[in-house]
Amino acid sequence: MTTDHVTVAILGAGSWGTTFAKVLADAATEREEAIDIRLWARRDEVVEDINTNHLNSEYLDDLELPETITATGDAVEAVTGAELVVVAVPAQQARQTIADVAEHIDSEAILVSLIKGLERSTQATMSKVFAEELNLPPEQFVVVSGPNLAKEIARQEPTATVVACEYDPTAEWVAAMTASSYFRPYRNTDVVGVEIGGVVKNIIALAVGLTDGQGFGDNSKASIITRGLTETTRLASALGAHPDTLAGLAGLGDLVATCASPLSRNRTAGKLYGQGHSTDEVVAQMRQTAEGIKSVSAVVALAHSVGIEMPISEAVNAVVNGTIEITDIAQLLLGRDLKPEARL
Repeated sequence: MTTDHVTVAILGAGSWGTTFAKVLADAATEREEAIDIRLWARRDEVVEDINTNHLNSEYLDDLELPETITATGDAVEAVTGAELVVVAVPAQQARQTIADVAEHIDSEAILVSLIKGLERSTQATMSKVFAEELNLPPEQFVVVSGPNLAKEIARQEPTATVVACEYDPTAEWVAAMTASSYFRPYRNTDVVGVEIGGVVKNIIALAVGLTDGQGFGDNSKASIITRGLTETTRLASALGAHPDTLAGLAGLGDLVATCASPLSRNRTAGKLYGQGHSTDEVVAQMRQTAEGIKSVSAVVALAHSVGIEMPISEAVNAVVNGTIEITDIAQLLLGRDLKPEARL
């Protein structure tokens, strides 16, 4: 594989999908190599804005996009002939989105997931969903995850990420496609660890947002972040991941960014819960999907299936499902039996 004149399809024109398109375009410009990027959007007004104004005003305000990015409302058109297919839709839409275009994706194309969620009905990670829908071998699946707040990256603020594939040469190729003066990819072969880190951090960010909404201070947040990392590592390890992965960019790094930033959708959603809003009210107020809301029940079910306790995730799940009063959240988050601190 080379990076010369690659055709890329990106399914999903939200903030991260559009930003990742910009990352690829900027990296190609720095390498002085050609690239064609087709960005699939569901709504005609987004397609028109990108093609006419080189903007995605809905998600990235007035930030201008490179001319190598074009948009289409036809997903089949986007993926046909693409060597790299990137999927950036909400987790619960991923299977159908892939199925709709599966027969038009080149058999040798590399598939990249930007999705940080589990499928609720099956508790499946995206690597499993992609494999099932496309009969995709592990060497053609890549997950990109890390402390990657889209608007900061779109403004070319320096950031690092993890590009994970079981077959390192594939990860190396995708890393080369994305590396630029402001975007630094690190390779990893621990796909499960990188995926679980990206999924569970959204739930921990919801919990941190809950403390915001309740008016708690930094001690509460630090306690939840630290114990949340332990929960994440415990689950990932039970699924075969290497614990060190969760101490890196795709684990701790992503967790800190998502829990600390006001740009975080999940922290914002958690704050609304903490102020007493129901799930229907929270969803109605959010401009984009907060993946933690949809994935938390699947995470808890997956943890139970492998015999893992995740008290913070279980508390958040109870809040999302409306089965506890928000005033009980402090006891649920921290009111466990006294025992020694342990990472796993």
